[in-house]
Order: sequence, then structure tokens, then C-alpha cells
Amino acid sequence: MFRILTFLKPYRLAIAVALFLTFVELAVELVQPLLIAKIIDDGILQKDLSVVMKWGGIMIAISLVAFISGIVNSFFASHTSQSFAYDVRKELFGKIQSFSFANLQKFETATLITRMTNDVTQLQNTVFMSLRIAIRAPMLIIFGMIMAFLVNPKLAMMLIVTIPFLVLFLIFVMTKARRLFQSVQQKLDTVNGVMRENLSGMKLIKAFVSWRHETKRFFNANEELKERTITSLRLIEITMPVLLLLMNGSIIAILWFGSLDVSSGSVQVGEVVAVINYTTRITGALGVFSWIIMHFSRAKASSDRVLDVLDTEVDLTESVSNVKSVNNPQGAITFSNVDFTYPGTNTKVLQDISFSVKPGETVAILGATGSGKTSLFQLIPRLYDVSQGSVLIDGIDVKARKLDELRKQIGYVPQEALLFTGTIKENIRWGKQDATMEEMIMAAKRAQIHETIEKLSLQYDTVIGQKGVNLSGGQKQRISIARALIRNPKILLLDDSTSALDLKTEAKLLEELKNVSCTTLIITSKIYTAMATDTILLVEDGKLIASGSHEELLHSSPFYQKVYETQFGEGGPQHVGAN
Repeated sequence: MFRILTFLKPYRLAIAVALFLTFVELAVELVQPLLIAKIIDDGILQKDLSVVMKWGGIMIAISLVAFISGIVNSFFASHTSQSFAYDVRKELFGKIQSFSFANLQKFETATLITRMTNDVTQLQNTVFMSLRIAIRAPMLIIFGMIMAFLVNPKLAMMLIVTIPFLVLFLIFVMTKARRLFQSVQQKLDTVNGVMRENLSGMKLIKAFVSWRHETKRFFNANEELKERTITSLRLIEITMPVLLLLMNGSIIAILWFGSLDVSSGSVQVGEVVAVINYTTRITGALGVFSWIIMHFSRAKASSDRVLDVLDTEVDLTESVSNVKSVNNPQGAITFSNVDFTYPGTNTKVLQDISFSVKPGETVAILGATGSGKTSLFQLIPRLYDVSQGSVLIDGIDVKARKLDELRKQIGYVPQEALLFTGTIKENIRWGKQDATMEEMIMAAKRAQIHETIEKLSLQYDTVIGQKGVNLSGGQKQRISIARALIRNPKILLLDDSTSALDLKTEAKLLEELKNVSCTTLIITSKIYTAMATDTILLVEDGKLIASGSHEELLHSSPFYQKVYETQFGEGGPQHVGAN
């Protein structure tokens, strides 16, 4: 909790002003009972209206000062809390951006969203409340007891006996509440996760008429969140009755003994009223504590969750002492005895993979689902690190390269074509922020999407719905390819990115890629696509079982022959695209 407060350092001046104004309000609140006692003893009981007017006027004046202080305090408290939340969210987002894929596997998307929104908001509210109310409440209790003791030590003893028990009780409640609210935040993660899955898969849910099942899933998650929240709030709610019971008992005792002392003449009426006034103010401050406890308990839980992200060590870093730059990248790729295991697992996804690709070559990678093709791709831009062996680009190990420089030389089109909300122009330019319109059109033409865009009413200014909902699968794939091509990459990675294209469009795309001066690797399940490449790599169960041209593999690889016959039948077009 204390470490998260380091984000408040830039706002020390605003905090100091807010705290000063808080103490101004506190001072006024502590002085008022003394003025009331003065008005009663010297004014009302003595029937001296001038005294009442004098001290009453002073009370109004200092109350006005407290009112203005409260307004200005709220301004500085709000500025500090909002700026604090902004900085924490910014730091969280930057940290998540630096995560490797292995780091991202530790946190579900739903929990990261909750931590950046709900958890940061809890911390923001706590900072505001601390500067506005939470600091004043304990100070009012402490100084209120001191002032009551100065007014009349005998009557104030009622408070001094009661308060320590209340403080111990509040510490117990806060400790227990922190654990409960941490559980509440975890249940909120679950609810957000179910909502995210449902919103993302709404088409599938409707197609399978599974809304009843999904509604039940959401109901169960929501019910658990409700029950856990109710349990937490019930604990907080019991604090107020306990506080009032003990404090009202103290007030009754003060009134009882105070009346006896007034009758005997040893105490003035104003003193009793002043002590009662301090007691009621302390009671009010203790009442605020139930609210403060809830906020601090939730803030502690949220702080732990935020720090869990910020303290996560990024397991994929650049070598500071041995970093190398390539002035004239060519796009040569070499895998040397590569083994790969996903973090947190023991099963090798890739085993002893070795091959080389010359600059400008086009290579197809074929294999069954789950054979490790995508995993192989992800090692090239160093989205993951190899477990053993090495991946070299232009003869340099990717671990010795600057990550930004390495990845800027690579155009990567993933299996799922992901488009962002915005225009087609913005999505293509996403690959190169300073691209000109001519560069965008050229990339679109090479990706075989330009003519389709031209037919749209707003052409390149056409707005794409969330995740490209208003485009076909083939259109999304081609825009994704255009986004990669606009980078003028030296290496182009197409992870089954032509699966939704018809053979004619795909053939045109592959022919156009020959005019792009880059090394191209294509994951595909279509023999027709593989036939148009220079080399074919066959991957099975994480191992490279064969490599060569279409004709070489057709004569030497039983695996390739089987796939070929499955797609074309015996005696199919063996030489199509081979020349």
C-alpha cells in the first residue's frame, strides 16, 4: 500500500495545501465547543446579550473560514487524486505493453482490465477521501479527547476509557475486511471475464442458441460477486452500531455525572456542554471510520493487485551489454537446434528444429493442427525466447538485437485477423504511422484489397466496426496483410493468413509478393499455396521431418504425398506453380 503512494510524490505541494486546509477545518471544529461553553456560561446564564453576540459573531466568522477551506481543500484533493490515478493507469498500461507473451499468460485479459479501471478507481477515491476526510477524522478523535480533558479531566475520563476499546475493534474489522474485499475484486474479475467472452462470441452464442447456458454462467458469477460483497459490507455495517452503543453509553455517563457536579457547583453548565459537544463530534468521527475502513480495505486489496502487475518481472529483455544493430538488413533466417517449451509447461512444442532461409526466398510451412507452426513463427520476432538453440536473423542471434529494431523489420500477420475500430485508412496506416496515401494504396494493391476498398462508399475512409464486424473474413485478412506490407518489411510472416481467400485471389497475392523484396514465410494447409513457394518445410509433432521443393517432397516424403492426395487425389496437378 505504501509503495503505491510513491505516485503521489509529484503532487506534494497540492497535498500540503490540502492538509493545511484540513487542519484549518479541524481547528475550527475543536474551538467551537469552547465558544459554545463561553456563550452559555458568560452570556446566556448571565443574561448578557453582548457576550452572546460577540462570541456568536466569532463562531460565524470562523465557520465561514472553515467553509471556504473545505471548498479549496476539495479542489486540491480532487486534483491530486485524479492526477494520481492518471499516473497509475499510465504506468500500468506501459508495464503491460512491455510484457512478453509469457507474462501475459499469467494475467487474464478481464483481470487486467479490472485492475486498470476498478482497482485504480478504488485507489483514486481513497486518496481523495484521505485528503478530504480520513486524516481529519482520527485527528478530531485525538485532539477532541485532549480538548475535553483540558475542559474537565473528570468527565473526559469517560472517553479515555472507551476509545482504546473502539480502536482495537476497528483494527480487527479493517484486517478482516481487507481479505474479504480482495476476494470481492477477484469475483469481479470473473464477472468481467464472462461478460467479455459473451460480448466477443455473441454471434456464436446466437447461432448455437446458447443464451440460456451463457445467462446461467453469468448468473452464477454475478451471484458469487453479490454474496461476497454482501458478506464484506455486513462486516463493515456492524461497526456503526457497536460504535454508537459505546459512545452513547459514554454520553449518558457524562450527562449523569455532569448533572451531579453542576448541582454541587463544582462544574459549570458550559463545561458539561463542551465535553458533550466533543463527545458527539468524536462519535461522528468514529462513525465515519466504518466508511473509511471500507475504503481503505478495498484500497489495500486493489493496491496489492496493481502492484502485482507493476512488480511482475518481464522475462524477455534486451541484452544491454551485447546489443547489436544491423545497418543493412537482408532478411536471412536461421534456426539452429531450436527447442521450445511454453513457460509454465514441461512439454516441448518444438524439438531440434534447424533450417535456413536465404534473403528474398518464399517458404511454406505445412503441418497438422498443433504441430508447432505458429510457435515457430513467434520465435522469429522474439515474442517468446527459445528454450534451447538459437534463432538468427542476418547471422545475429535475435537475443542480441534491439527488440524495436528487430520487430520493425518484420511484417507479422497472425492467424486471427485483428482490426481496430476506426477507418480502413487508419488500420492500414497502423503498420506505419507516417505512411503516405500513395504507400497505403500500393500496400492495398499488393494485398489484393484496393479494388474492394474503391467500391465502398467512403473508400479508405470507411469505418470498420469492432474487430472488423462489417467485413468478410477474406477482406479482414487482406487488410491485415496490407498493414504488414506497408512497413516494407525484410521478413514477412503470414500465419495461415490466406485461408479465407479464393484460389484466384490467393494466386494473385502470392504472385504480387514476389515483387516485394522480402523473405516470406507462409503457414498454410493448402498444397496449392505451398507449390508456389521456393521451399516447403514439413512439421509434425514439433519436429521438422522434411524440407524441399514441391517436386522433391512429392517423391521423397510419404507425409507430403498423403496430404497431396487428400487435397488433389491421385494423379493431381503435380507441376502446377512449380516452374
